[in-house]
Amino acid sequence: RRALQPAYKAKHFCKAHANVLRRVVLGLLGVAYLCYFIVACWLNFQRALALVVMTVVVVFFICWSLFKKHCGANVLLLLSPIWKCFRTSWPWLKWLLWVALLGGLITWLALDTSRNPEQLISLAGFCLLVLFLFACSKHHGAVSWRAVFWGLGLEFLFGLFVLRTTPGVQAFQWMGDQIQFFLGYTTAGSSFVFGNTLIEEVFAFQTLPIVVFFSCVMSILYYLGVMQWLIVKISWLLQVSMGTTPTETLSVAGNIFVGQTEAPLLIRPYLADMTHSEIHAVMTGGFSTIAGSVMGAYISFGIDAASLIAASVMAAPCALAMSKLVYPEVEESKFKGKGSIHLSSGEEQNILEAASNGAAASVGLVANIAANLIAFLAVLEFINAALRWFGEMVDIEGLSFQVICSYVLMPVAFLMGTDWADSPLVAELLGIKIFLNEFVAYQQLATYKKNRLSGLEEWDGSRKQWISERAESISTFALCGFANLSSIGIMLGGLTSMAPQRKGDMASIVLRALLTGICVSMLNACLAGLLHVPTEVGDCVTILSTANFSSTSYTMYMCCKELFASSVLENGTLSFTGDWAGLVETVLYLTQCCGHYNHTSCAG
Repeated sequence: RRALQPAYKAKHFCKAHANVLRRVVLGLLGVAYLCYFIVACWLNFQRALALVVMTVVVVFFICWSLFKKHCGANVLLLLSPIWKCFRTSWPWLKWLLWVALLGGLITWLALDTSRNPEQLISLAGFCLLVLFLFACSKHHGAVSWRAVFWGLGLEFLFGLFVLRTTPGVQAFQWMGDQIQFFLGYTTAGSSFVFGNTLIEEVFAFQTLPIVVFFSCVMSILYYLGVMQWLIVKISWLLQVSMGTTPTETLSVAGNIFVGQTEAPLLIRPYLADMTHSEIHAVMTGGFSTIAGSVMGAYISFGIDAASLIAASVMAAPCALAMSKLVYPEVEESKFKGKGSIHLSSGEEQNILEAASNGAAASVGLVANIAANLIAFLAVLEFINAALRWFGEMVDIEGLSFQVICSYVLMPVAFLMGTDWADSPLVAELLGIKIFLNEFVAYQQLATYKKNRLSGLEEWDGSRKQWISERAESISTFALCGFANLSSIGIMLGGLTSMAPQRKGDMASIVLRALLTGICVSMLNACLAGLLHVPTEVGDCVTILSTANFSSTSYTMYMCCKELFASSVLENGTLSFTGDWAGLVETVLYLTQCCGHYNHTSCAG
């Protein structure tokens, strides 16, 4: 006992002065980080720019939290007369605001589409899809137009920021690059377990370990409370602007980061008491987005990371808006007007257990992805074989599931904004996504992108080998969602296990939610087509003068195509127009281009 007395005294002292010790430790850590931050900025500020941005964001939210805690009530009391005046003026002020916004939007669209008229097709497709969903509405007279317009407005503003503004483009490009860099750490674990040869040559060992790693990281972030904080903030923005209930909004916001069966776990205790419209919103959110874990796999295919992140975030307000358009609220929700709901932080005791549980939980997901790929690709091959056999009976060659989809869904692909020549291939991708799954569709899209970037000719006889950059962007947004027929069973299985007493209600709603989810992804694609800015190839004379013709690239192909277009063959004499006229090296460049690509100029 005497030997243990110092330990007891130390323990008692720590308990008695726990708050002081905590502040001292946090203060020391803060001083240490401040010293590190100053040194990093002093040595190389450009290198430390990312650290500066992250530090500013964290400090802002800490200061905001402290301000709310200590001064929030006094500020609200001080601003209450202004708030009362604003509420009194709101009935006429809101109409003035709507007119100003509508006028600004029409003016911007007129000026913007005058430079790229093809954007008008995407705008028409967007409007037609919204009208189609309104025609499918369960209760036309009960639609909450506030939720619809605010949801579409938030989707448009976010898309405008990401796709058109320089800070938005740079921020999301940087974020996408960091995610790709971060996912590269998967190689350290998978190469140790499987060996370098397998992870370089076999798809399963190359892509699926990324799902394990991403799931592990997400579990750690949940344990630390980072994900809950993010979801609550996004949910608050959607709830305040759109007027939706906290339960449905939280679930849809959660779908940005997790899958269609994981997000409803956030509101599991409330599912049994939710209205039909709220359940429809939960299902639509699940069908309209993809999980962060499989997003990592798609990025590893070569799909643009920034577009995938943007598509997932844009889908949240759009899913809520279209859900309230298709299945408006006609019941009295028990959660209407409720400020917030409790979010659990998990049952893990420490960060190591959270990491282990996240990795273990992903095993089922990895097995599910692998099994589905094997099954669906085999079923697709069987269907194509059967269709070829039936086609040959009536002298129709090459009939397949993809060919049927290319004809049936080609008008939809065109209305989203793809060129008519690209529409059959985009329609095939849509058909694969809806009737099989998006994993297979993204694999095919990655193949098209790889063919384009490697500089293959656009046409190989009558077969198109790749689609344009604009069509790639539209397809990336259109495929970003779990809305396919196989997801119906996953959605019903997940939700009915949480609220078995609502099984009948969920089964009656799921098909309407699936249709809404499909259209949400297409609306995102229309917006991507409307906001897409064509990439300039550059000065082709300079590019070809410095090009290494031992290999091909997309830039080289476009420049060779421009050179072919400028060549004129008359009476056996070859001449050139435009920038190529009068250049001594033009014939040499043409010879080099003819070594890789076929054109009538090459015969001369």
